[in-house]
Amino acid sequence: MERKMEENTVREAQTVSESGGEDALVGNVNKLMVSPPGYSGAPRKGHLVFDACFESGNLGRVDYISDFEFDLFIRPDTCNPRFRVWFNFTVENVRETQRVIFNIVNFSKTKSLYRDGMSPVVKSTSRPKWQRLPPKNVYYYRCPDHRRNYVMSFAFCFDREDEVYQFAYCYPYTYSRLQHYLASLERRNLPYLQRELLGLSVQQRRLDLLTITNTEHLDPEREKKLVFLTARVHPGESPASFVCQGVIDFLVSQHPVAQVLRDYVIFKIVPMLNPDGVYLGNYRCSLMGFDLNRHWQDPSPWAHPTLHAVKQLIVQMNQDPRVSLEFYIDVHAHSTMLNGFMYGNVFEDEERVQRQAVFPRLLCHNAPDFSFSNTSFNRDVVKAGTGRRFLGGLLDDTSYCYTLEVSFYSYMTAGSNVPVAYTEETYMKLGRNVARTFLDYYKQNNHIKDNTCQMSEVTAQTADRKGGAAEKEASDREHVRSVRN
Repeated sequence: MERKMEENTVREAQTVSESGGEDALVGNVNKLMVSPPGYSGAPRKGHLVFDACFESGNLGRVDYISDFEFDLFIRPDTCNPRFRVWFNFTVENVRETQRVIFNIVNFSKTKSLYRDGMSPVVKSTSRPKWQRLPPKNVYYYRCPDHRRNYVMSFAFCFDREDEVYQFAYCYPYTYSRLQHYLASLERRNLPYLQRELLGLSVQQRRLDLLTITNTEHLDPEREKKLVFLTARVHPGESPASFVCQGVIDFLVSQHPVAQVLRDYVIFKIVPMLNPDGVYLGNYRCSLMGFDLNRHWQDPSPWAHPTLHAVKQLIVQMNQDPRVSLEFYIDVHAHSTMLNGFMYGNVFEDEERVQRQAVFPRLLCHNAPDFSFSNTSFNRDVVKAGTGRRFLGGLLDDTSYCYTLEVSFYSYMTAGSNVPVAYTEETYMKLGRNVARTFLDYYKQNNHIKDNTCQMSEVTAQTADRKGGAAEKEASDREHVRSVRN
């Protein structure tokens, strides 16, 4: 068995990626059939075949324990053995009604939402929608057989022989998925959306920048308010991409609130800061093993090209007297806490501290899954190289820098103690609510006329109640005329 694993690793190390010639997936198992020790006959149904040699895949090793139990080892981040959290793999050649226990045995973190009911997600060939496994089938415990490391075990019953089953830590959102999404946006030829190539990663993947604003309506005599949003600096934090897509979907929509926001605000969005890490199936690091969210102070154009490009752009915009960079929000996912929440900075000026709390308070009103009580403001030394901390020190006192976190697992609404598991859709809904909150913020600050806001809110509520597409479009058109006039 060990010889088979070694041969498989050698084969995988020789794999050449189609996307540019790099050894993109080194260390992942590649169509590895796991049969009982000493077995030498023809493969049988039930001799499971494991594979993680695909985009965002991660599974480094499989040990046969018995016919119904297997120890699975997460492949560490490339060039950085410290991080072993994300997994994403397929299983095939199953036997109908075959019951198995999979033990993920080498997590690098001890604290985990698996203690609180989180479970992996699964899909199969004929059922392509991801579902969470029942929490009662998942166990998280210290294991004496693995040096008392924490192990996550889950039980599963394969029900269809010809299916390929896929298991993951959380809903994957790949680099290719983002590229398909951005290409579909481009094809719509929206006059208020611009997509640019801001730079390339080490492995020559795109670093995309979206600009969303109505350039015709912006007053040239008035300082332009700018909101900058980034996501997926940590590649295994896939919920961040769903939140980011929710923001984008809302801002490019015909929703009345989105139309008003585009008239008054410029939104710049970098949806994937670490495309190589996402592609490779890393949890926290880039191809070269760097945690990019610790290198904002002095990013290298060679080692951290995506971060370097984004920082240069932000510094350049901050020096432009015609632009007021008001918000920087970096979207992440959290592995030990529930709900959405924010981290902010600590300042000596008490008034600035109070002003910084305004946006998360407003978001709390708009998003039932957002927790202001979990939101905190700090200046930990270890966070000095993060985007939030570095830009908080660089930008002036009218700018606010936040990390937006969302749980890998679930949220609890006010007055309830029953966690509700996040889905792809509810992650995106949080993003839509983040976008809507900018209207409330700029209404409070008198940047957007109050009567405009009231009209947009009434129109939006009417459209939401009507529900029909035709009625909503008519309502939106009426709103646009009233605002423009």
